[in-house]
Amino acid sequence: MPDTIIRGAQLIDGSGAPPQHADIAVERDRITAIGDLSGQTAAREIDARGLTAAPGFIDTHAHSDGILLHEPQHAGGLLQGVTTEIITQDGLSYAPLSAQNLASYGRYLAGLLGPPPTDLDMSSIAAMREHYHGKGCNVAVLAPHGPIRLSSVGFRDVPLVGDDLAAAQRLIAESLEQGALGFSTGLSYYPNSYSNTEELVALNETVAAHGGVYVVHVRNHNNDRAPGGTGITEALEIGRRTGVPVHVSHYRTHPTNAGQVAALMEEIDAAKGDGVDVTLETYPYAAPATVPGYFLAGEFHDGGIDALLARLADAELRPRLLESMRTLFPGALQDSAWTWINHPRLRQLEGMAMADAAAQQGLTVEEHVLEVMLESGLACGFRYQSPASVTVTRQIEADVMALLRRPDYTVGSDGIPFTDGMPHPRAYGTFPRVLGRLRRRHPTIPLEHLIRGMTALPAERFHITDRGRLDEGKFADIVLFNPNTITDTASYEDPKAEPAGITHVLVNGQLAVEHAQVTATLAGRAVP
Repeated sequence: MPDTIIRGAQLIDGSGAPPQHADIAVERDRITAIGDLSGQTAAREIDARGLTAAPGFIDTHAHSDGILLHEPQHAGGLLQGVTTEIITQDGLSYAPLSAQNLASYGRYLAGLLGPPPTDLDMSSIAAMREHYHGKGCNVAVLAPHGPIRLSSVGFRDVPLVGDDLAAAQRLIAESLEQGALGFSTGLSYYPNSYSNTEELVALNETVAAHGGVYVVHVRNHNNDRAPGGTGITEALEIGRRTGVPVHVSHYRTHPTNAGQVAALMEEIDAAKGDGVDVTLETYPYAAPATVPGYFLAGEFHDGGIDALLARLADAELRPRLLESMRTLFPGALQDSAWTWINHPRLRQLEGMAMADAAAQQGLTVEEHVLEVMLESGLACGFRYQSPASVTVTRQIEADVMALLRRPDYTVGSDGIPFTDGMPHPRAYGTFPRVLGRLRRRHPTIPLEHLIRGMTALPAERFHITDRGRLDEGKFADIVLFNPNTITDTASYEDPKAEPAGITHVLVNGQLAVEHAQVTATLAGRAVP
């Protein structure tokens, strides 16, 4: 007898095929039957009439590495219908690192991932994956560039060549053999951006040889180290030279090029025509979020967190630091707000525009940001403000939906969740935002197509075994939602507000969400 039967749902199986009405039987962690199951009974029966059943959503870009270790339930993802998260993104994570490197680099990443887990073994990807069993959702990892480089040459702006390069390649090979899905980098961050294209080609030759995927936040630091000086050209060139599948992180329009989707995708489509294997990912918000070290050139990061903090405190260096803050991404700090600051005196700034906080202190915004970085020990994060013009925001959202109409786009929240503060709402609303308010605003995009980009496409791309489809024999990761009422409610003012219209979520056959409330079940696994 099945453990669970879901009755009368509109079933969208993840393949992109049109919906059908069917019952779903679940036994232990697998789907055992789909069809008319009126002759069967089960220990638990869920009336899904009026609801849509879909495979659990796969978040292809999440920064939940830290919070999953502190809050294993991970309600913010589950309530969106997310049953699998791919973490260790942008080359920024905890493994493979020695205990000494973990303590240092964990502090460096605190503004993104929260307080570091210095009491855990993160010496290998295999050790790391063990810490993500028994969470609310399934967790998949990539081999992150930052720890690979740290373990090879340290936090230094030096070429990765010779024996050091060979050591890094061995670490990547071992990581992929231990369950990593691919190799990730973010070439806005350090030590990643100390690399040049030749280093990345050499590393990705190893990734390609082991069947992994190159996941890249394209370069916008040290652009002179890339062909043509552009990040997307570099990413595509790496795919062209190595044959590695390339997955481009959060590639979308911004206020400066809103409405120019065709121009944005021209180079991508040309590379595809040359045989480069490319998929992409985006999130449905006009404003990004990151850490303020993003505004400092690589020379200031060289040596790691203690060297950086010493430079922030050096009065003689202050003019050069301020110049970097002003010129690397001009004007951005004027339109940004603090999201999280792990310092008791500074918590009052969370949610405040940097410009307003600076004015209260009689400082320039650049001076204010440097002071917060120094006093918090880099344990701080921020987000950009939404465009002043609603029409620009609406255009970017329309661009996102135009990109998701393509067959090569997945959805990644780029979520940076924290237990407190004012985090970006994308960590709590990305998936219902796409399926709800934005789909209803752009009703010509079939629901089954959007579901495919959240389920089967990422499962196939990253070789996540037996997930992403509703089919007999697949793992029972299932979300039930009302297609007429599903929507996000998280906002910049109330970023953790729960979405509406998602009623049940099963993870490996266990109810993780029941009647729109998280349960105490921790059925997630480290996958694939």
